[in-house]
Amino acid sequence: MRKSLIIITLLALMQLAGPRTAAQDKPSAADAQLMAGRYVEAYDSLVNSYYLRRHAHHRMHSSQQFSADEFDALPDSVIAQRLHSLHTVMPLTYNSVVRQYIRFYLRHMSSRLDVTLTLCEYYHPIFEEALHRYGVPEELKYLTIVESAMNPTLTSRAGAAGLWQFMYSTGKLYDLEVNSVVDERRDPYKSTVAAARHLSDLKHIFGDWELAIAAYNCGSGNVNKAIARSGGRRGYWDIYPNLPRETRGYVPAFIAVVYVMNFYEAHGLHPTTIKLPVRSDTVMLNRDVLLCYVAEATGVEMEELRSLNPQYRADYIPASMSMYPLCLPTTALESFIVNQDSIYAQTRDSLDRRPIKVEPRRGSVRSSGRSTSGGGYYTVRRGDTLYKIASKHGISVSTLKKRNGLKNDKIHVGQKLKVK
Repeated sequence: MRKSLIIITLLALMQLAGPRTAAQDKPSAADAQLMAGRYVEAYDSLVNSYYLRRHAHHRMHSSQQFSADEFDALPDSVIAQRLHSLHTVMPLTYNSVVRQYIRFYLRHMSSRLDVTLTLCEYYHPIFEEALHRYGVPEELKYLTIVESAMNPTLTSRAGAAGLWQFMYSTGKLYDLEVNSVVDERRDPYKSTVAAARHLSDLKHIFGDWELAIAAYNCGSGNVNKAIARSGGRRGYWDIYPNLPRETRGYVPAFIAVVYVMNFYEAHGLHPTTIKLPVRSDTVMLNRDVLLCYVAEATGVEMEELRSLNPQYRADYIPASMSMYPLCLPTTALESFIVNQDSIYAQTRDSLDRRPIKVEPRRGSVRSSGRSTSGGGYYTVRRGDTLYKIASKHGISVSTLKKRNGLKNDKIHVGQKLKVK
């Protein structure tokens, strides 16, 4: 209890890392495009993950693309009634700003719903249990779509990592181990518990779930500044003009995602789910383990082990100092148990001969660097999107498509695009 009170006090005083700008311009389609574009960027790096890369050919996209014209003809009262019918604890306010975000998220998520629904099926039981334990509304499980497109290895330019995009300082505050070899911000279970605790503390500070998730995005300090600049008013939409730009989009983006995930079929979208070909279980280790020897003994590919254990940054589990979990396919558990003494011995001998080498090999870092082939052309790389390429070169997506005669958003690795 004492530690919880200390955390709450610290959160109330400190300005946690978050959006860096506080432009006061009115909400625009560009703001909604920015948030939706970040979702696409995070999603596209997720598609390169082990399971989705291996089974992408099984994926079936929506049978009908989102129709912007049909959405534009939809009365506000219909959307408002649908949101109201969800009976959530957090108010799902509907207004013109939220409508913009729903439109953009419907467009960008329409061809990506199969993967998103599959990941919801996988992660939501973990999220729901932790959120319920700390009294956090269940609908906040959808924050991970806004934060990371449910990509556990995602790292932002600012250094936020994991499904819930914890910064280093906030992760440490909530007992997540972050060092050269272990980054528990990428551990789906531990990071979710930390997120639930963090959201609960923010609700305790502000007494309002909208302000709590705004503070989750930009920090308590920025929310308190916005309250002060708004004459002490404490409603999210009252302080909205005084929030940092990204945070002005964060709550509407969250409401939009909740809407899309519950009413996509009403917009003619009929995705299928991907059957991820793994059932996993966890063993607790009390001795050091190198994943390469686990792979040899169990026959599990290294990429699969990394995918199941994203928190270990150097393919090394330092369990001699403290117990750590190892997640394995259930089919490999018996092989590990039979061979564990050999795995431990090989690991010990290997560590005696040479130290662990830490390489920044894993994690999808959102890069702002440019890569052109000269002559005003850009060569598409893995993880690129039209939004990402256009942003790098200071042009709009529509301009990029026009210059290259593109009729849709599909591009492929190695393709050359005219950017100047």
